Amino acid sequence: MASWNSVPLEVLYNILGWVAFVSWSISFYPQVILNFRRKSVVGLNFDFVVLNLTKHSSYLIYNASMFFSSAVQRQYHSRYGSNEMIPVAANDVAFSAHAVLLTAFTLFQISIYDRGNQKVSKIALAIVSVSWLSVAVCVFVGIPKHSWLWIVSCFNALQVAMTVTKYIPQAVMNFRRKSTIGFSIGNILLDLFGGLTNYGQMAVQSIDQNSWVNFYGNIGKTMLSLVSIFFDILFIVQHYVLYPSRKEVVSPNLDVEEPKGH
Repeated sequence: MASWNSVPLEVLYNILGWVAFVSWSISFYPQVILNFRRKSVVGLNFDFVVLNLTKHSSYLIYNASMFFSSAVQRQYHSRYGSNEMIPVAANDVAFSAHAVLLTAFTLFQISIYDRGNQKVSKIALAIVSVSWLSVAVCVFVGIPKHSWLWIVSCFNALQVAMTVTKYIPQAVMNFRRKSTIGFSIGNILLDLFGGLTNYGQMAVQSIDQNSWVNFYGNIGKTMLSLVSIFFDILFIVQHYVLYPSRKEVVSPNLDVEEPKGH
């Protein structure tokens, strides 16, 4: 079985992993707090939240299976080599579980706070339905063959697809409204820091093992950071450069008066 070659690198790996966990986990709270203070979710795209719940649920299934299941680990080693380390750490499992809970709570806030005329789009509902149907087919096909790694990889592929998709509705909504009011920038700043430290954790493991298998052996974690960093930078540009608060313009499509600051 694979083991660490350098104790300092192993310590750094764990530190970076838990820093990413803390940063990513805390990133959910600014939006929750903003919703609570405003008693409104106007400006938060509901498609973003619904797609995000699918993304984190599928990622939790993948991380928990890869981390706890000996059958999945055996098939991973059989495919990538017995000397390769499992690409999922304890902080990945903890983050996913926490993310599912907080995203579900945000959906609860959407159900009780002022929504204006916003609602979940039929396109988002269709995407979610097709996505879960697809992984259900994977499970149905894979169980008789005991293809456990392939099954959990389907969930990983789903979370990659949702990671790519989930940010688009919010980015488009900000563009149309020419405003980021109602969407917490604190969430984005913490998300960006989490993505960078997550990449650092993966790089440390690769350096220690002299192998980059963990990057493509867990393409979901790799894409999670890449896509998150890209959209985080986009949101930061929207918030601070394109639509700063002093230039707020509220779309006539949103008929609820918005507060003048975060």
